Amino acid sequence: SSASILLFCGSYSYINKWHSQSEREMRFLMKFGGTSVADAQCIRNVVDILEKHHKAGDELAVVVSAQRGVTDQLIEITSKLPTAKDDTAIEPLIQALGKRHMTTLEGAAPDYIAETGSVIEDRLISLQNILFAVYNLRELTPRSKDYIISFGERMLAPIISAALRQRGIPSSVIDGCDAGILTTPQHGESTALLESDARIKKRLGPLLGKEIPIIMGFMGCTRNGVVTTLGRSGSDYSASIIGAGIEADEIWIWTDVDGIMTCDPRVINDARVMSSLSYIEVMELSYFGAKVMHPRSIEPAMRKNILVRVKNTFNPSHMGTVIVRNGQRDHRVVKALTYIDKVAAININGAQMIGRPGVAKAIFTILADHEVNVMMISQGSSEANISLIVDEAHLNAAVHALSDLVKQGIVREVTHNHDVCAVAVVGAGMAGAPGTGGRIFTALGKTGVNVMMISQGSSEANISFVVKQQDGPKAVRVLHDEFRLSEVCDE
Repeated sequence: SSASILLFCGSYSYINKWHSQSEREMRFLMKFGGTSVADAQCIRNVVDILEKHHKAGDELAVVVSAQRGVTDQLIEITSKLPTAKDDTAIEPLIQALGKRHMTTLEGAAPDYIAETGSVIEDRLISLQNILFAVYNLRELTPRSKDYIISFGERMLAPIISAALRQRGIPSSVIDGCDAGILTTPQHGESTALLESDARIKKRLGPLLGKEIPIIMGFMGCTRNGVVTTLGRSGSDYSASIIGAGIEADEIWIWTDVDGIMTCDPRVINDARVMSSLSYIEVMELSYFGAKVMHPRSIEPAMRKNILVRVKNTFNPSHMGTVIVRNGQRDHRVVKALTYIDKVAAININGAQMIGRPGVAKAIFTILADHEVNVMMISQGSSEANISLIVDEAHLNAAVHALSDLVKQGIVREVTHNHDVCAVAVVGAGMAGAPGTGGRIFTALGKTGVNVMMISQGSSEANISFVVKQQDGPKAVRVLHDEFRLSEVCDE
């Protein structure tokens, strides 16, 4: 889906405050995503960044993702093996992963080919054995899947550590469990427990300042030591958990863009990187599906009031985007736009819903039981209609689930529409600012964009609406211009 975001302009003095902090010795948690570690040259860029901070006397802990595409390859093969006709897909995958990681190692840490290469080889053998087991048993348990898809990080982290040692910087490798991330037992989408803080502080605290620990992102473990993965944006979540545990001054999320933009540049060609965003704005954007930090990734940092910075590995001199509890207000109340086109609308109708307790509970319970994520909700005051927006991939499951309520007589009919897209207008400044909604819908009406559904949360930081698929890009452009989001604010 095309999801885009914005944050608001902070004053120069506000940003300069954090810049001056970064010039003294600090404690950082730095996380590098898949594109930042895609090959040997990328890893050398990462080491350049870490070496600069190490020489400045900063304390560093590093969380790394798998190389770009590796986790997707592991997910794909695990989904096919239980029903595959043969096991011939396993060996080519193991060879491809081995070649890619060894090539990366040779380019990033040539003095450690034998030592680290042996570690990678052992992990590939373990991966191969469990893949054969899945094929032979014709069964993939959630526990086995979590273990398998954690191997991208298991193979890459030793290479990053070796590349640091190649530069003479002491470094060790730690998996998420050994680092202290303790989670709930839900495989594929586990949540860190609060007691992780003390475990992380105890295990990583003594290392900081002496070496740079390289921590495998995306994973933790239960109290019984069973490997779990943290779901969408799991490495960002790992970074925030570790950052909170070590009480970092800042958490830096390194990616392949300069920061968070006013809108997806594929939709708005004059979108620009913004300097600052608040926790609540990031969470509103993320809840709506924008590809920024997942809400769970913000919560640990928010709990400890830690500044989060999004920066570009390939342009490290750029200040990036900072995410803080309270940002600096400017003259614009709207700060962000997101646009998602791969969604579907579901309308649930029936006079029998009026005044009947438990209807909403029945709807959302049955959708949750079928693992359908609801992105937006709107209900008419008559109570005879509830409209939902779901991810297009969840539509069939949602309609199938809701058909049971029709059979039970709880609702009269369920209809759906593929030809829609959703837009969210986000900004903490909208809270208590009269006329913002009127300004939004007047601008849309003047350009002939018909709004089919509206939803606003009690925080007043997000107004979301649904339009026809063909009107989505126009709606975003109109509002981007209306609120002058491409202009640099006075600083």
